[in-house]
Amino acid sequence: MNRDRAVDALRAYAIGGVVLGHWLVTGLVLAGDGGLHQASPLATLPGLAPVTWVLQTLGLFFFAAGFGSARSLAGHRGGWGGWLARRTRRLLLPAVALLGTGAAVLLAATVAGAPDDTLAVGLRLAVSPLWFLAPLLLLVASSGPLRAAVRRWGVTRCALPAVAVVAVSDLVVRLLPDGVTVPPVSVVAAWSVPYLLGLAYADGRLGGRRTAALLAAGGGVTLAVLLAAGYPVSAVGVPGAGVSNLNPPSLLAVALAVTQVGVGLLARPGWERLLARPLPARVVGRLNSDAVRIYLWHQPVLVGVTALTARGGLPLPGLHTAPDGPGWLLARCCWLPLLAAVLATVVRTGRRSGSTDRPGGSRRPGGGALAGRSAECVPAPTQVYDHRRSDRADFQEVIAVRDSDPPSRGRADGQPR
Repeated sequence: MNRDRAVDALRAYAIGGVVLGHWLVTGLVLAGDGGLHQASPLATLPGLAPVTWVLQTLGLFFFAAGFGSARSLAGHRGGWGGWLARRTRRLLLPAVALLGTGAAVLLAATVAGAPDDTLAVGLRLAVSPLWFLAPLLLLVASSGPLRAAVRRWGVTRCALPAVAVVAVSDLVVRLLPDGVTVPPVSVVAAWSVPYLLGLAYADGRLGGRRTAALLAAGGGVTLAVLLAAGYPVSAVGVPGAGVSNLNPPSLLAVALAVTQVGVGLLARPGWERLLARPLPARVVGRLNSDAVRIYLWHQPVLVGVTALTARGGLPLPGLHTAPDGPGWLLARCCWLPLLAAVLATVVRTGRRSGSTDRPGGSRRPGGGALAGRSAECVPAPTQVYDHRRSDRADFQEVIAVRDSDPPSRGRADGQPR
């Protein structure tokens, strides 16, 4: 199938960034009673904050979501209601499957006598990333009007009202006293900006290097101005900090998303050369096709490995110890291969269990009710990228990822958000 190399590469980078970022900032400390408590190395290692600029990739996922929705609409032959129903189903079914599996595991862990703290942490980390469903469904449902608006007025004019909403939200959050929360009104507005960029890119409006350079430079300058104005350096929330850039999303989060999109599109020639090689193409194709399972299961894998190894009662450095220094970070990096191997096994198992028989007895991994139609995301004929295995689920093109808790508070009072 024909694919857009830049979008596939950015989506693969985004899923790798969110997994690595979560595994590096999510510390699970073994307490004396055998329970696990959540902590973050960002609180004790503030020098790591700039690293979050490359690992907080939520904007890239919403950009890919807008691109996927536009291409899906262009290739859809039925009515709007049928398209939206299918798109919604592909968003909700994996979430329902996760909730069902999580409930069964939680029940089994309760019967086995797992500490309450461990159960609470595991439930929160497994379920809270599903926060993205609400804003994403709203944006997907609005794809038709948004696409028409971008075609008529341009992406800049369409994004300005959303940026204004985020700016007002930032002002309100900073003026309110500590402990006072506000509705996360800026969530949809903030992530609509990269979504609009994805819609515009699908229509060929961001294809030039000059436009990509303007996005990268404009976003970068805005980042510098916002940091000078006192915005937090970390792109994710830090426990104990007064304000988070993600909870609710701030202007810095929007500027970071625009910068990442611009830099990613500038690197398009590099993506094309890289993905012309068989091995990188297979890796990117696999990450794209399994993005939904990777996203849903990377945090449960972290909790599961940590909880199972904690049953021995011996705290293992980097896995059960407090993230209080560079030594913890180095030790956590040593655990990453094990976590990746377990995650790969879980994803492979889910792929096989979700396979459906194709005519003639062949199997389509990862298909089932979530299998996508390749025609829905075929790019321009000049953008040829055939990795065969990355056309199985449209959900990869509308998935969005962020840090642990849902954006329900304006203050950073817990795990990074």
